[in-house]
Amino acid sequence: MKDLFLVAIVVMIFVVIFQIAKASEYVSVLKGEEKTRKQNNKINGFLLICFLILGLIGAWYCNELYYGKTLFPQGAASVEGEKIDLMLYITIGVTGTVFVITQILLFWFAFKYQEQEGKKAFYFPHNNKLELLWTTVPAIFLTVLVVFGLKYWFKMTSDAPRDAVVVEITGHQFAWDMRYPGKDGKLGKKNYKLYNTPSGNTLAVDFEDPESWDDLHTTEMHLPVGKPVKLVINAMDVIHDVGLSHFRMKMDAVPGIPTTMWFTPKYTTEEMKARTGNPNFVYEISCDQMCGKGHFSMRGVIVVESEADYNKWLASQKPEYYTLYPEKDPAKPIQATDTTKAVTAPMAQVMSGK
Repeated sequence: MKDLFLVAIVVMIFVVIFQIAKASEYVSVLKGEEKTRKQNNKINGFLLICFLILGLIGAWYCNELYYGKTLFPQGAASVEGEKIDLMLYITIGVTGTVFVITQILLFWFAFKYQEQEGKKAFYFPHNNKLELLWTTVPAIFLTVLVVFGLKYWFKMTSDAPRDAVVVEITGHQFAWDMRYPGKDGKLGKKNYKLYNTPSGNTLAVDFEDPESWDDLHTTEMHLPVGKPVKLVINAMDVIHDVGLSHFRMKMDAVPGIPTTMWFTPKYTTEEMKARTGNPNFVYEISCDQMCGKGHFSMRGVIVVESEADYNKWLASQKPEYYTLYPEKDPAKPIQATDTTKAVTAPMAQVMSGK
């Protein structure tokens, strides 16, 4: 609150000075006082330098104040995300340097070459060399940055390693659902016409396909640390977007068009709690595409754990097929029939002579 109050004071001071300068300029013009106009011109030039200095200080102060609250200090939580961070640092370094240089030149030139007695403005209409220079140099830098971006994009959307853990994630208004392949390592087929058939089949899995019988349906994503993970991404209603900010990954979820991406988690959830100093830390799945009035609440949770803990969790899950068709569950105990009446009834008849 104190910082906002200081900013408000600075803004008010600038507004007051600007209004006084403009009012003074208008009065001088009306009176035909050329000297007053030139004096106000010098004041404006001085204010430009003040604005430049305060602006640069403000940019530095904001960086010092808020950098620690960004995800950069934590580092990327995936191996591939480290490359994304490097690309962002290079981009910020290049554009930041250009920004500082151009702003200093802009305000300094406005101050240095202000109207002065006996000085005539130099008319400089065109220069081919300068045009070529400030067109070619930015184009080269931007091309390099784009190439880096495409390189990382093609990598994370390419075929995942063969030993990658496969997880299907499906977005719908306003939640995420996960599906894991069972022991066969294959996900069963889906058919949108089978939605909620039978009741509870919210992912429209085709249970006529035997490969779907051991698939697991969960609302929380569990991943093993240090192992590649391939996400198969779907949407049921509108366009969503799987946002994994800690892993530096994101991908659109488009109805009818499955998309994929893969990455390798570096730190378990417990390790990230220690790195961030936050005992309540969780990896989040956000929806990075406005998808409706409940968009703000579309949040999922990822638990990154050791491979042993991951396998233990996986073994504790029950295939969705047996949840929807409990009578087909081989692990379900067979109900014993009551044979007492069947045996005692005939015996009673014999004893009574019937």
